[in-house]
Amino acid sequence: MSEKSEQIRRKMRSATDLLSVVRTMKTMAASNVTMFERAVDALGGYSACIELGLNAWFRSKADHGVIPNPRSDGPSIRHPNRATAIVFGSDQGLVGQFNDRIREFTTGFMETHPAEWTLVAIGERVHNRLREYGLSPNSCFPVPNDVHGITPLVSEIQMKAESLRVEGEVEELHVFFNIPSGSTTFQPHRLRLLPLDEQWQQEISSRPWPGPSLPEIAGRPSPTLRALVRSWLFIMLFRACAESMASENASRLAAMQRAEKNIDEMLENLQREFHHQRQMSIDAELFDVIAGFEAQSSRKH
Repeated sequence: MSEKSEQIRRKMRSATDLLSVVRTMKTMAASNVTMFERAVDALGGYSACIELGLNAWFRSKADHGVIPNPRSDGPSIRHPNRATAIVFGSDQGLVGQFNDRIREFTTGFMETHPAEWTLVAIGERVHNRLREYGLSPNSCFPVPNDVHGITPLVSEIQMKAESLRVEGEVEELHVFFNIPSGSTTFQPHRLRLLPLDEQWQQEISSRPWPGPSLPEIAGRPSPTLRALVRSWLFIMLFRACAESMASENASRLAAMQRAEKNIDEMLENLQREFHHQRQMSIDAELFDVIAGFEAQSSRKH
């Protein structure tokens, strides 16, 4: 076999090994997308329970406080002096434009809403993207490896947000993250968790109670409300983290699909080139045999 044919064969072996790795990562990414989407769905029952508690509290204490509006498109946003942005990204690569898009989305919002921003990055790669843009995140937390790591992360974020609030660093709290918009696509999203908003309080309190008897709140009103709001914030942050991780794996799945297609095309080209080189080698050997036969026949004559 010629030296060039052997080189092509080595390239084919390397491409085949790489294709095996890509397909394994593709399968893992698809499985992780489903896992994190199920984690988001599993929040439904807990979220409904907390909202019932808030409904009961506002029914009995209609003149007490307000709670956060979970929607990013609520009433007009004022420009606070101090605001905190929690930005969810990734620690690992092979995710396409995942970190770049959330960085662009976050900085675009910050430019149109001037304030003294404090940044909290979730993921080393989005932390680096923010630094490359000229920003210096106050903290950086690692992205969990699985669903079981989300709860400890959210607890740390809540403690960090509480410390910033005590230090007077928080007047508004925003969460920036990607959400899945298809099996392999995503889009940037934002939630404003603070300040507390009266519009959603009215929306919660106006919901009909799902039972014949109205509830009563036991204990002191203020600690009860704080506990309910902390639980509601936990739900919002957990959902943001899970949806971000589902989007990360959707982006990785899309990248692996593109890589698989490129490797398949490269293997086809290498196989064609290998067969061409082999045929040329066979032809050359046949020509040598024919030439030798003719030379031998001439000597006999």
